[in-house]
Amino acid sequence: MAITMTPAAANHVAKFLESRGHGAGIRLGVRTSGCSGMAYVLEFVDEVQGEDEVFETAGVRVVIDPKSLLYLDGTELDFVKEGLNEGFKFNNPNVKNECGCGESFNI
Repeated sequence: MAITMTPAAANHVAKFLESRGHGAGIRLGVRTSGCSGMAYVLEFVDEVQGEDEVFETAGVRVVIDPKSLLYLDGTELDFVKEGLNEGFKFNNPNVKNECGCGESFNI
């Protein structure tokens, strides 16, 4: 079971954590949302909880709760720039369907 980040994603998160001045890493999770059922949640985490799993890439920690890990196992977090747009991309091998707008998915 693993969550990984590309170098671009790790660098982007590291810069934000540095400018923020504190934080244990980022939390990756899922929530019920959208037309396909689930959406990704990404937020700063200041304290790791006892039940959390922690994965580290290039010194940047991704924290994930056990429930979300069931849906996200094997996911690679990437940071991409496409024209004027930039953002995180989730390469999740468990996804069966995505909605047309790309905001939600189904496993």
